[in-house]
Amino acid sequence: MPTTKPSPKKKTQVTASPERRRELLDTAAEVFAAQGYNATTVRKIADEAGMLAGSLYYHFDSKESMLDEILSTFLNELWDGYDTVLAAGHGPRETIEALVTESFREIDRHRAAVAIYQKEARHLSDQPRFRYLADSQVKFEKAWLGTLERGVGSGVFRADLDIRLTYRFVRDTVWVAASWYRPGGQHSPDEIARQYLSMVLDGIAVRTP
Repeated sequence: MPTTKPSPKKKTQVTASPERRRELLDTAAEVFAAQGYNATTVRKIADEAGMLAGSLYYHFDSKESMLDEILSTFLNELWDGYDTVLAAGHGPRETIEALVTESFREIDRHRAAVAIYQKEARHLSDQPRFRYLADSQVKFEKAWLGTLERGVGSGVFRADLDIRLTYRFVRDTVWVAASWYRPGGQHSPDEIARQYLSMVLDGIAVRTP
């Protein structure tokens, strides 16, 4: 009696709990940040997560998918905060203060993602899947430059200020903190923001009467 050969079963992708998915992405982000995206293998991420490499594929179809979710989650949260600040109608100085504070809060929440973004964004943005990185950078620059220009125009900031140089200085001063900041350290994100803002806006020299 002839028999039919059973068709092979397709590998089904397991939907992890939100908590487990977050744990896996956090692990991947730390590995990407430490080793670089190209040098990181799925096996290395799986080893750090305490699972087999094949098991990780049940949750994510590639390391590219993991990186995409890590970066898009960080940027979506960053822009939720930035858009709220920019829509609040604050003066230029208050807007700068709020943007810096929000930036340090994001470093606290997504330190590894920020480090990855700094290292990888330039070459990743050439890929269609990561084109949003370049779009976000344009939007980021527009928000900061616009606020600085508004401050100069209203007399809140010095008239001789080089807007683009100031933007680059503040941007690099803030975001490089991801290289040394660790959540739960001696200072909270808001405390660090206050110290940075004091140095950026008021300087470090004692003012003479």
